[in-house]
Amino acid sequence: MPIKFGTDGWRDVIAQDYTFENVAKVSYATAEYFKTQKQVKSGIFIGYDARFGSRDFAELAARVIASQGIKVYLATTIVATPATSLAIVKKKLAGGVMITASHNPAKYNGYKIKGWYGGAAFPDAIAVIEKNCDAITSGKIKISKELASYDGLVKSKQIIPLDAKKIYIDELRKLVNLPLLQKSKLRIAYDPMYGSGIETLEHLLPDAAILHNVWNPGFGGTPPEPLPQNTKEFANFVVEAGYDIGIVTDGDADRIGAIDEFGNFFSSQMILCLLLKYLVEVRKKKGEVVVSLSVTSMIDKMCAKYKLPVQRTPVGFKYITEFMLKGNVLIGGEESGGIGIPSIHIPERDGLFNGLLLAEICAHYKKSLASLVKDLEKEYGAHEYERYDFHTTDDRKKQVLEKAKKGFTSIGGLKVIGTNTTDGFKYLLDGGAWLMIRTSGTEPLLRYYAEAPTMAIVKKLLDFAKKL
Repeated sequence: MPIKFGTDGWRDVIAQDYTFENVAKVSYATAEYFKTQKQVKSGIFIGYDARFGSRDFAELAARVIASQGIKVYLATTIVATPATSLAIVKKKLAGGVMITASHNPAKYNGYKIKGWYGGAAFPDAIAVIEKNCDAITSGKIKISKELASYDGLVKSKQIIPLDAKKIYIDELRKLVNLPLLQKSKLRIAYDPMYGSGIETLEHLLPDAAILHNVWNPGFGGTPPEPLPQNTKEFANFVVEAGYDIGIVTDGDADRIGAIDEFGNFFSSQMILCLLLKYLVEVRKKKGEVVVSLSVTSMIDKMCAKYKLPVQRTPVGFKYITEFMLKGNVLIGGEESGGIGIPSIHIPERDGLFNGLLLAEICAHYKKSLASLVKDLEKEYGAHEYERYDFHTTDDRKKQVLEKAKKGFTSIGGLKVIGTNTTDGFKYLLDGGAWLMIRTSGTEPLLRYYAEAPTMAIVKKLLDFAKKL
């Protein structure tokens, strides 16, 4: 089966297609790509998450790439994806690899490739690596079955262990107003979901309460994705102990979720809006705002007020990264909790940093998350939102997409006033509502997204999509 990269890396089921043989193949293909990069003499960095076998897969990737004459810095511990990105930037490397399947269920592992800027490799780079994989499979590119030992490569300094977690923690100390958080007495809880965010926050905020802060490659039986259905235990934890804010990060800690003081899951759409407000009004930042098609329309209203340009991209942070490297981008984000703030940080998502910044916002305004959202709604109107992931067969998927392509005159009783086909099908409806249908780039499913002034309308729109 050919190795294919989705919206954010190659992911497959461990022992089925995600095997040592295939990881070696992708690593050879990646080495061939990095050989063409001008910064290759500086080397690359390899990080890994808390999944089953991630350290072993990372060591194999390091051995393969080092065997091709490329210096490899290898993480000494489990690290967050943003820590990998930061290490690449700080060491001025040609790029890197992150062994992770992000928010996918525990049976998956994956392989993310990073550019010299720390963000996701561009589509043209991924196309070259996929082509190299095919050439290795067909025998056009010959690879050696014999590799030098890990210890031997460390001894020869072709592989250099690097404490990227320390680099990351030190950077967060500079970026976040920790004295304000400590002075505010804000009671903060954090759930890394057994993922890459474990054993990190205690170095920054020793008084914070941390749930699931141990290594558990099965993630306690729950997919490490910050969604309402996956965070019920943490929500109860926040309410029962009386915490003011709960921060959640996904399996590789690049995405953020939050829980308010009432135990309600706090929409990542509203997190993005609050971050934008704070960056402009308090930190006095300016620049372009780049968001995926599935992000709330409230962003457009806010940018109109602040007189900031807005760009919409297909879903996938790599598309946002392209804009970040071209110009003066203030913030970029996805509805799934992936938010990057290149105006003060790296051009990549960072769940824990964004969570700490969200806590800083609460401390600055001396308001809860629920109160802050009420303030936004007073100014811009209510924007209720929900996403539904539909696991289905390929045949059913094709049927749904065929119906979506033909289009609709009305959805859930609302007139369709426009359609955007940049990524799937986004139907713009009367009254500011919208429905979006697209296939996932990393999992075998359809995703349905809906936004409207009331949750009742959102449910109607999603019910319409479910019946297609």
